[in-house]
Amino acid sequence: MKVYLDDERETPRDWKRVCWPEEAIELLKTGKVEEISLDHDLGDDDHGTGYDVILWIEEAVYTTDFKAPVIKVHSANPSAREKMESGIRSILKRSKKSKQ
Repeated sequence: MKVYLDDERETPRDWKRVCWPEEAIELLKTGKVEEISLDHDLGDDDHGTGYDVILWIEEAVYTTDFKAPVIKVHSANPSAREKMESGIRSILKRSKKSKQ
């Protein structure tokens, strides 16, 4: 399954759209997500952002045997994008270590 977290953009064909971080996380918990693409700003920062999904994946990779999907960021927010990509680098680094 491919998951697309966004509140405004059109969902790419063959992707499942979710609007909130908890929806994305519930799908990730199934273990069936092969790829996820995240927006940061979802219209209500108090409800969460795409970065919250990165944090959940990072914690799951570090504390369990969770296998992270391919993670992409499609946010137009430059500082949030960098923060999210930093989290992805950490996830990838940990994933490589656990394969060794």
